[in-house]
Amino acid sequence: MTTTAPNVSCHLPAELNSFIGRRHEIAEVKRLLSDARLVTLIGVGGVGKTRLAMRVGFDLRRSYPDGVWLVELAGLESPELLVQTVMECLEIQDRSVRPSIEVLTDHLRDKRMLLILDNCEHLLDECAAVAETLMRAAPGLRILATSRQTLGVVGEQMMPVPPMPMPEFDGSRSSTDSLKQFDAIRLFADRSQSVLPGFEVTDDNQDSVARIVRRLDGIPLAIELAAVRLRAISVEQLLARLDDRFRLLTMGARTAMPRQQTLRALIDWSYGLCTEQERLLWARLSVFSGGLDLEAAEHVCAGDGIEPDEVVDLVVGLVGKSVLAREGDQTTVRYRLLETIRQYGRDRLRESGDEAALRARHRDWFADLASRGQREWFGPDQVAWFNRLRAEHGNFRSALDYCLTTPGEAVRGLAIATALRFYWIATGSLREPRDWLDRLLAAGDAAASPAGPAAGPAAGDAAALPTGPAAGPAAGDAAATARANALCVNARLAVLQSDFALAADMLEEARELAKQLDGAAIPAEISYVSGLMTLLQRDITGAAALLEEAVAGYREADAPMGVVNTLLYLATAHSLLGHPDEAVTRFKEGLEACEARADHWFRSYTLWVYGIEVWREGDVARGVEMEREAIRLKRPFDDRLGTALCIEALAWMAADGTPERAAVLFGASQERWRSFGAPPFGYLSSHHDASEALARERLGEEEFEAAFRRGTEFTPADALAYAMCESVKPAKPAAAAPASPLTRREMEIARLVAQGMTNKAIASALVIAQRTAEGHVEHILTKLGFNSRSQIAAWVGEQGLLPGSSP
Repeated sequence: MTTTAPNVSCHLPAELNSFIGRRHEIAEVKRLLSDARLVTLIGVGGVGKTRLAMRVGFDLRRSYPDGVWLVELAGLESPELLVQTVMECLEIQDRSVRPSIEVLTDHLRDKRMLLILDNCEHLLDECAAVAETLMRAAPGLRILATSRQTLGVVGEQMMPVPPMPMPEFDGSRSSTDSLKQFDAIRLFADRSQSVLPGFEVTDDNQDSVARIVRRLDGIPLAIELAAVRLRAISVEQLLARLDDRFRLLTMGARTAMPRQQTLRALIDWSYGLCTEQERLLWARLSVFSGGLDLEAAEHVCAGDGIEPDEVVDLVVGLVGKSVLAREGDQTTVRYRLLETIRQYGRDRLRESGDEAALRARHRDWFADLASRGQREWFGPDQVAWFNRLRAEHGNFRSALDYCLTTPGEAVRGLAIATALRFYWIATGSLREPRDWLDRLLAAGDAAASPAGPAAGPAAGDAAALPTGPAAGPAAGDAAATARANALCVNARLAVLQSDFALAADMLEEARELAKQLDGAAIPAEISYVSGLMTLLQRDITGAAALLEEAVAGYREADAPMGVVNTLLYLATAHSLLGHPDEAVTRFKEGLEACEARADHWFRSYTLWVYGIEVWREGDVARGVEMEREAIRLKRPFDDRLGTALCIEALAWMAADGTPERAAVLFGASQERWRSFGAPPFGYLSSHHDASEALARERLGEEEFEAAFRRGTEFTPADALAYAMCESVKPAKPAAAAPASPLTRREMEIARLVAQGMTNKAIASALVIAQRTAEGHVEHILTKLGFNSRSQIAAWVGEQGLLPGSSP
């Protein structure tokens, strides 16, 4: 679901099919949200809670200047990651060491937004605690939750989500037009048309259609699963099979069944329509969290009854039966099990006794994927790997959770977490990997676990150790190697959060472990992290010496990614020490290595600091272009920290020649730093201080503050556009009245409805098809949250839109 309104922040996924009905429920949820801070939609699985919440969020997007945000919790298995997941969905990149909940509450404190917490039932206590904390801290926050139970928070308003309205069976025959007024009938017709073009509810089939939706108790998911059967059978055949199925389940009783049993029965039926191999694949696919691709399905789910080359046909079959949902575009195809269907498959997997084996295979696949991503990170496919790893974030969480909760698996967990370190850093997610590493390192069996295929070296980069027979440590040293690598990565993340004392302790333990091991990669990593920490603490001379050690060690270990990563900070240290020639030599060496590998990430950071050096040497124009090129390289990663650093550097470069521009950029930068706790460029702060003072002097205090305030009002997108000299949309005046939710044509039809005209009369007056007129009226009812034509008439009168009325 996307928005076309300017200056509206709506972070909801696109609707893949049409939204049918629910006018009364939409209006009621809106009413409840106008009075209550927390509204929870309650209902059984498949009743449509999520779609209803998203539709309400989309309709209300103009009421929340700081956005409508969806937090999907169905695939989250670790309660400890709840706050982190909310922060990720809100695009908060926190690099501080404060508790996550404090960072989140600070971010939301002055915001007016709607937060949709979807599928809370398996994290009920945690969601309740987070919701209550956030609402206490942020008076402008509204929360719309979906769950099978209430959260139990003071002030919570609960709204049961009923099945869709459907015709009652009273023995009389209704007209086709009257049946079409029921949402359940309309949903069945709409979904049937998607699989059987031209399908209509007619006089001939209306009784069967009405019986079908009644047998399904009006549950949307059940109706959608049933409609897909029309690919192969008729409406009458569908009804007969539903009756047979449910009669069997109720031991011949013809009375209406409990809704959850009805949904379960329909999924049972879908399961029964699958081949034996399709059922087996369905159960095995339930180990995936957040979706999967075909390659993963082939590697994890094949074997014991399914050959690898059979998986693609089985996937096609499950997509055709609406068990699997296809996602993605022409080039990237992924699949997802709806949560209700996934849980059904997980139950079947547990019953088979194969769950532990499948979770282990799932872990092995994603351990290998993390390792491959690390090996290929420094290369031409870097952006593709970033996007792939990001798509699999939920699966990595599941794999790590398996390693943490299964005895003897901590070493493999450490290997996965360390292999993902550049992915973690690129996403700005430092707290989550630190949490995983802390817990895995604390596991009692971490040092003694047997090494497995996923426990290989993960130091400076995947190529940090030579390959071949002499490549790695003896098997007995694998656990020590995994632990040392994990300590180095955890220390690096701690340094990026300025948690220097804890980082120093971890590096000391890593040094002791390194004494037991051969190879130069781990000592090089220790020197690199120590050098970066020393640089951030502004001991420039000490940092340069440590970083020189790291470069030498990485070269000895044949770890080019470690070399280029270190060179950018070593060059920066030489620049700060007043060694411009040495700095430029190191910068150029790093850029040449990046260009040879077609790298984006390290090249962008090298250009950032190299551009500052070029500006310091007097070439402002070249420095500006280097910063903008760095920003262009960062865009595929949505690297907001790196982009903020470049915008800050552009402010410094503008201070002398265009001080007003500098002031605007300083204001924009300040807003960016709020997300990160504090500007992470302390060793370059003298440039900030001198440039801001110069801009203030050039402009005068009053003009500087005015320009600075203008920058603070920029959205992140506007700040980026301004920095790149692209057009920036003017801010919408705060007092502007909201536009009518209706289009010009809908407004015209609303006036005719208010004058008492029928759909047939409207069609005749406007020379359009009656069906088109009916569609417009339906859209008007949906947009306004009404359920009758009389409400439309009253609204038109209130707006002063009737002929002769005063505006």
